[in-house]
Amino acid sequence: MSSTQLIQAVVNQGNPLDLMEQLAVQNEWLFDRAGEDEMHLSFPGQTEDHHFSINWRHNVETLQLSAQLEVKVPKLKRAEIASLLNIINEQLWLGHFEMWPDSGQIIFRHGLLLRGAMAVPEQCEGLIDAALEACDRYYSAFQFVIWAGKSASEAAAAVVYQCQGSA
Repeated sequence: MSSTQLIQAVVNQGNPLDLMEQLAVQNEWLFDRAGEDEMHLSFPGQTEDHHFSINWRHNVETLQLSAQLEVKVPKLKRAEIASLLNIINEQLWLGHFEMWPDSGQIIFRHGLLLRGAMAVPEQCEGLIDAALEACDRYYSAFQFVIWAGKSASEAAAAVVYQCQGSA
């Protein structure tokens, strides 16, 4: 049985976290299955280590990914970071960033609605890819505000322009 057939056989049993676990094994990511409906992934990224929490919500048939950034916003910078979050979230097609008011922790959230359908590997990979792209792309913008004292608009402008090709 090929790895794709094995993954599809696991998914057809009903819980998409089984598929996520197989993806973690294939990619050699650290993971912990905290329960039937929750797992945690950790692996290195471009700018920081990534820590994802993935939850299966039976009642809404949704797989939700939360990516915790290694950023805690000091109280004096929270208003500017809130402005930056608004700018960034307007640009995102998938998912959104938010800041927890008590701790200043920044997370990225994205969900995969599966109502009446079974997940396929490409959908689960897409969920992870969307989170990776957003976290890697915007991490430095948060750092620009927190550590370099830039405004939200300056920080957003610095990360909006992506280089195409190479010199």
